[in-house]
Amino acid sequence: MRVLINIIFPPEPFNSMVRDGTTGAVIAEILEEIKPEAAYFYAPEGCRGGTLVVNIDDPSQIPAIAEPFFLRFEANCEFHIAMTPEDLGKAGLDSLGKKWG
Repeated sequence: MRVLINIIFPPEPFNSMVRDGTTGAVIAEILEEIKPEAAYFYAPEGCRGGTLVVNIDDPSQIPAIAEPFFLRFEANCEFHIAMTPEDLGKAGLDSLGKKWG
């Protein structure tokens, strides 16, 4: 299943890592481990952060994805299950609407 992971990095320890030149290597190491389908970095809520698209087979994989960000950056991570248009088509919205509408 595809999961969107929204990450917000607090100023510290990120600022210190930028100053000592380790930020890029740490992020690259984490991304190499996680192997996201896509990774986007931007400034959510005026902070450093980003969104990853990751395909997982089981929810038990979530800690292995989150812990590097928690432990290395003290980051906040939100996980959201995402559907492709094909997934949404299989959801049976029409029959759910008839049953619950």
